[in-house]
Amino acid sequence: MTPRSAKAGSGGEGGGGRRIDPRIRQRRVAIARRQGRRRLRIVVVMAIIVVLVAGGFGLLHTGFFSAKTVEVSGTHPHTSTTTILAAAGLAGHPPLIGVNAGAVAAKVEKLPWVATAQVSRNWPDHITIAVTERVAVAVMAGPATSWSEVDRTGRTVQVDASRAAGLVDLAVRDAKGGPVAPGILGSLAGPAALPALQVARTLPAAFSAQVTQVIGNPDGTVNLALNSGLTVLLGTDQDLHAKYEDVAAIIAGAPLQGAKTIDVTVPQSPTVSAS
Repeated sequence: MTPRSAKAGSGGEGGGGRRIDPRIRQRRVAIARRQGRRRLRIVVVMAIIVVLVAGGFGLLHTGFFSAKTVEVSGTHPHTSTTTILAAAGLAGHPPLIGVNAGAVAAKVEKLPWVATAQVSRNWPDHITIAVTERVAVAVMAGPATSWSEVDRTGRTVQVDASRAAGLVDLAVRDAKGGPVAPGILGSLAGPAALPALQVARTLPAAFSAQVTQVIGNPDGTVNLALNSGLTVLLGTDQDLHAKYEDVAAIIAGAPLQGAKTIDVTVPQSPTVSAS
């Protein structure tokens, strides 16, 4: 009995477990080593990526990728390239990656004549500013003896010492019958000018050359003063196309001797009177 008990208690590795086949042990060790090498490679690759990204980011902030060339495109006869470049604020040749295209465009669009500005970054060192200018549609008297050119929105794009030729006179009256002054350079006229502006920018070629003044009344209605001495009562700025057709037809065909007023406030029912 004693020898059998001794045989049963022997043969386990570490005093009681099963003996592991040496080939299995070697395979396990090889797997562990491979996993360790794989983890090491991942760590090394990640470290290299971090170094490259950091180095590349730093390189993008060097003079190699700065805004060395700034080009202005588009038609801008009233705004010089020098003025646009100064407004853009890129004279210091900042890194291209740090240029906020939207912010630069907003600065340029503050210039009185500039309607839109689109800023493009072109790697490695080039910026393009595409500019579109506003179009003056009328002039407004004042302040003092000056004349302001305004665009379709009522924005003052230029202030002149004398009235600019080729633009209709826009006269807007306040509730007391006094003139409404235009906005300062680069700003908008008041909302009272909007109906008259709508008319000024939509006058048809059929009789626009005969219009000497577009008058905006305190109640929102609009009158036209013609070079013949006639006054056209347009009413509101609604149904303008039909009203323009009435005016053109009357001027072209109706006997207007002694007439002073053409009333087209009701489209297709115009009247002509001597008062």
